[in-house]
Amino acid sequence: MGDQIVIKVVLIAALIVLMAILLVPRKGARPLAIRRLTYLLLLVAAIAAVIYPSWLTWLAALVGVGRGTDLLLYGLVVVFISHSMTSKSRHAESDRRFTALARRIAIDDAEPAAEAGRRLAESQ
Repeated sequence: MGDQIVIKVVLIAALIVLMAILLVPRKGARPLAIRRLTYLLLLVAAIAAVIYPSWLTWLAALVGVGRGTDLLLYGLVVVFISHSMTSKSRHAESDRRFTALARRIAIDDAEPAAEAGRRLAESQ
């Protein structure tokens, strides 16, 4: 159990950093560039793991995980959690924008109060 302390610390640190990044809303070019660089790094790591699977096994042994496939699974869990949280965040932002748009359309299409009052008085 003691030889797995490295991977535990790495995974917990990755999840804490991930939460910190996702909880602080950021807009602009810099966060987008960081996200794209992260995707590029993941792509390069995935290609390297396919071409040189022994590297993954070596890295797994280095951090205290028994097999390279276990390390890959841990990494995929972190990526999945990250993707789920960013998708939720983007979905919430889209909901806010659609709500604002629906309100704006409703206000623009609303009948003026004076006309609505006359129409209501006439119908009674």
